[in-house]
This record gives sequence, C-alpha cells and structure tokens, in this order.
Amino acid sequence: MNLSVRQMRAFLHVARMGNFTRAAEQAHMTQAGLSTLVREMERQLGCRLFDRTTRMVSLTGAGRRLLPVVERVVTDLDDVTAQLGVEGDAARQTLRIAATPLVSSHLLPQVFHQFRESHPKVSLKLFDADLRDVEAMVVSGEADMGLGFFFKAAPGLDRVPVGRFHLMRVAAAESEEASLATGTAPWSALRSAELIGLPQSNPIQKVIDVQLGAIGRADAQRQAFNFFGTLISMVESGFGTAVMPTFALAACRRHRVRTDVLVKPKVELDFYRITKRGAHESEAMRSFSDTLVKALPALSR
Repeated sequence: MNLSVRQMRAFLHVARMGNFTRAAEQAHMTQAGLSTLVREMERQLGCRLFDRTTRMVSLTGAGRRLLPVVERVVTDLDDVTAQLGVEGDAARQTLRIAATPLVSSHLLPQVFHQFRESHPKVSLKLFDADLRDVEAMVVSGEADMGLGFFFKAAPGLDRVPVGRFHLMRVAAAESEEASLATGTAPWSALRSAELIGLPQSNPIQKVIDVQLGAIGRADAQRQAFNFFGTLISMVESGFGTAVMPTFALAACRRHRVRTDVLVKPKVELDFYRITKRGAHESEAMRSFSDTLVKALPALSR
C-alpha cells in the first residue's frame, strides 16, 4: 500500500464537505479527478471509505477510523513543509562569507556596504580565518563562499577568479604626504633593501621569491611574519621593506608607509572565489560576486 498525499487530501476534502462537487471546488480540481483519487484510495485499502447517496456523502466506519490518522499526517506534513520553507527563505537571504584577515578587514567592508545598499534584505555573515580554514569552512558548508589567493583548487571546491592584483613594494615613508601616493619601482630597486616577508611556505611568498631570485635575492635571510597586517606595521616601524599584493593598499594607507607597484616585470596575482562543488548558487551569491568584481579594481589602486 502506498497512499499518496493527493489521495489523502482528496479524502479530507470529501469528508469535510460531505459532497463531491463542493469538495472538488475547494480542492480546485474537477469532480471526476477527485472521485478517481478517492476510488484509488479505497481500492488500495480494500474497503469503502464513503457511503454515497444522491443527496449526501458520509463516512463509513472505516472512513471514520481513518479520518483522524489522515488529518494528523497531512497537518504534520503541512507544518514541516511550511517550516522548511521559512528556513529555506532565511537561508537564501543569508550569505556566509569566509576570507583571510586582511581581506576581511580592509577589502570586504567597502564591498559589504555597496552590496547592502542594493540588497538590503540579504544578511551578510563574515568569518575571518587563515587560508586553510577558509577552504575547510567552504568544504564543510559552514560558509557559502571563500575569498583569497587560492593558487590551486582544493578537492571538492570550484575556483573562479573575481579580481586581479599586482605585487608592490612597501617601505617606510618619510612623511605623511609620501604615504598617500602610489608610484612604481623596478624589482632591481630591492637589491640593496633589507627585506622582511611572509614565511617561505606561503604561496604568495613563493611567487615573490621567484622574482627576488631574478635579482639575486632568493636566498636573502629575512625575518618572516604570518600576516600582512603585521608586515605593514613592521615596515612602518623601520624593520625593513616588504613585497605584497596591491589588495593591501587600503591597509597600507592607514600607516606611514610608501607603496610602489613593482615593474620590470609587473607581476599579477589572481584573486579567487571558492565554492563547494555541486552546491546551489543562490541569487544572493551571484549578486555579491558581481558587486565584488566591480568593486575590486578601485580597491587595488
């Protein structure tokens, strides 16, 4: 026996109205269709559920026994589906984003502001974490998307470029005015600089080291720090010169440091959005990605 929800609803309509014509109108279907569903249900159960006369329809003993059970099943089903619908709507209106600390603190606030102006009904949740934790949160479903410099796509994740940044030199500035402008400098200008940087295992530092190797600084002994924010503060305090992507420009402008885009060659780094492979991409996700793509160029110059 495999009673369908349509059959049970048809049974309830007839039981409540006591008339097939009125029950069909309430169910927004034809009387013939309603009668077919009831007959199929009676055939599957092996008993009559209604006594039919020319004037009225009444429940049989079997129908009266079945009525409270069907009412409970259909009511429970309606309650659960309504709740799931509410939760689904809430989920579609909440966008959970994971990003590395500097991206979270200096890039995303401006992007969030722009997005909220055009999508006031979407709630944004931000998780700041290191690159590996960002990936793990997206894989587990804890975050809808992750943002950062993902040089390789991790298993189970899709990777899409949403922006592009260049490598720049960050050095101590002699004055407040000198820290406001961004110029250019050749990589060769770093030959005599006291360098500080990220750990050698950091993927961005590996790209930087390739260029430093071309000017004879690949094996330079340098002090390493895990976060760009720390690097910028150390540069400001006179501990050395650092190389980092231009996505850190907003953070640099809060410090007395000079920034120069490195040229000859001008090195570009793609900035990625990662999502869980096979996961549904909501309208909020697409809209946020569009906002991000439009906003990032202005934040890197």
